[in-house]
Amino acid sequence: MTDLPMSQPIDQSLVRFAELLADTARQITLRHFRCLDVIETKEDATPVSVADRETERAIRSLISLNYPTHGIEGEEFAATQADSPWLWVIDPIDGTKSFVTGKPTFGCLIALLYENEPQLGIIDMPALSERWLGVAGQTTQFNSATCATRTTENLSEATLYATTIDMFAGPQLGIFDSISRRARFRHFGGDCYAYGLLAAGHVDLVMEAGLKRHDYLALAPVIKGSGGCISDWRGEPLGRYSGDTVLASANQRLHEQVLAMIRSVQNE
Repeated sequence: MTDLPMSQPIDQSLVRFAELLADTARQITLRHFRCLDVIETKEDATPVSVADRETERAIRSLISLNYPTHGIEGEEFAATQADSPWLWVIDPIDGTKSFVTGKPTFGCLIALLYENEPQLGIIDMPALSERWLGVAGQTTQFNSATCATRTTENLSEATLYATTIDMFAGPQLGIFDSISRRARFRHFGGDCYAYGLLAAGHVDLVMEAGLKRHDYLALAPVIKGSGGCISDWRGEPLGRYSGDTVLASANQRLHEQVLAMIRSVQNE
């Protein structure tokens, strides 16, 4: 597994600003939560609402006002200044299906990249009043207190999460099924919340596919800063140009064990 390049130090003012963005997103999404009149369907057959768009617009406006040279990439609108060394990657509502059906496990994901590598990440859960903040080189904070992953080292003793079985297609489904059935148990649901639970020491593994970069870039600093490991299924670190697979583990030994199993299943 390849290590990330040297991190760019994150100024504390950037951390405070990122939390302001999360605060803003929380206020907007909660105002619309369980109060939607219209739910639209995008071309990829996923739902979207006024809350997704309003939240992303507000975040973009704050970034443009306070850091006009920074790039912005989000789920709902086209990227701006995408060639800037500093790039914000936003998922205004991760788990929109949960959001539009009244389930409180939706979140907001905010990532700040430097030269295409995630340096800061926030997982914010508005309806649960829970937040994880990860900054490269620092210990992850959960609601302003430090948190740490579990010490489980064997897959047979590990708990494994994935958002849905439907996210795995073709050979990915067979790989996931083979790996997940060797775990102590597997459980579905949660979207980004599963990664927060891993960082806080409640879950051992999250294995997913079919993701886009706004789904996972904010997760990397959170998982790494809590003592966990996160990569694609080949063991490569997650960056702006990673693919669609993610494996997050409570520790290095467990991560390497699962990666070896993935390679073994692929070679069968």
